[in-house]
Amino acid sequence: MLFATNIYRLGVKELWSLARDPVMLVLIAYTFTISIYVAATAMPDTLHKAPIAIVDEDGSPLSGRIASAFFMPHFNPPAMIPLSAMDAGMDNGDYTFVLDVPPDFQRDVLAGKSPALQLNVDATRMTQAFTGSSYVQQMVTDEVNEFVARHRGTAPPPVELVLRERFNPNLEQSWFGALMEVINNVTMLSIILTGAALIREREHGTIEHLLVMPVTPFEIMLAKIWSMGLVVLVAATMALLIVVQGILRVPIEGSVALFLLGAALHLFATTSLGIFMATLARSMPQFGILTVLILLPMQLLSGGFTPRESMPGFVQHLMLFAPTTHFVALGKAILFRGAGLNVVWPQFLALIAIGAAFFVIALARFRKTISEMA
Repeated sequence: MLFATNIYRLGVKELWSLARDPVMLVLIAYTFTISIYVAATAMPDTLHKAPIAIVDEDGSPLSGRIASAFFMPHFNPPAMIPLSAMDAGMDNGDYTFVLDVPPDFQRDVLAGKSPALQLNVDATRMTQAFTGSSYVQQMVTDEVNEFVARHRGTAPPPVELVLRERFNPNLEQSWFGALMEVINNVTMLSIILTGAALIREREHGTIEHLLVMPVTPFEIMLAKIWSMGLVVLVAATMALLIVVQGILRVPIEGSVALFLLGAALHLFATTSLGIFMATLARSMPQFGILTVLILLPMQLLSGGFTPRESMPGFVQHLMLFAPTTHFVALGKAILFRGAGLNVVWPQFLALIAIGAAFFVIALARFRKTISEMA
């Protein structure tokens, strides 16, 4: 009973310390509200409202058809500009694409010649430049072929390919962005909160007070884990219910309770990692730098942004020891595909094993740090 009471009271102390830290409270609120909304709506990774201009030196019906082929949502309505304004518009960043239709373009097409159109691309906008160039080329080719053939009909292909987009039929970017932001923010905030809690006690001198109390390093560490993990878990739950499902209207296919159970196991590992990192750092700036060095590779290589199968084999095997890899896998399976425990149980077992290993390592380092301070 004394063991459980110590862990409970120390955890409550951590919650009161967090409540008196306005910077951390603002970080928690921002991370699970505005950050999720922005990731879902303001950062599309596909061609969306690309600014385009057309220099029509031909003034023919064919050039007019080409100009009318560009419309929302892939492109903004094209701006019709003179040739003299093309370079200035590109230099000012007003347009990502400028298509120059040369004089006598329609006459040369009807004469069976192969006239060249010039497409100027602002390659500093890499995502739009790479995808949009192919779009523009295909659209111009289709319009020219239909104009020459005098009709818009096409011959039926010998094989019909039927596309079925599962789990996201309309390819809504907000569905993916919102849920992945929740998954990534659970990892980030759990590491920051636990690490900051330990460093805050060291900087304020309260860690020395704990050393003279009848509590063990094991109890101190467990108290930090359950209290900070609870904060992140509650914030993630509110984000899923209010921001993701309520404001963004993103459908969640699977069980939110099952996802939160997996998140709790993941938090056991990441909070232990945060304590371990805090024992290595001597100040909050050092902890911030260490967080960047560890957190970014964990998130980028966990399969959340790029499929793990496209990564080098060494990286794929190495990231199996990171809790984020298994958390991203179970999060996608539950939230996107409606998977049950019969599907994600290997990820649950992996998180339990990794969390136990991280906890043992962090506890050993934490005991060493306390003994040095004593």
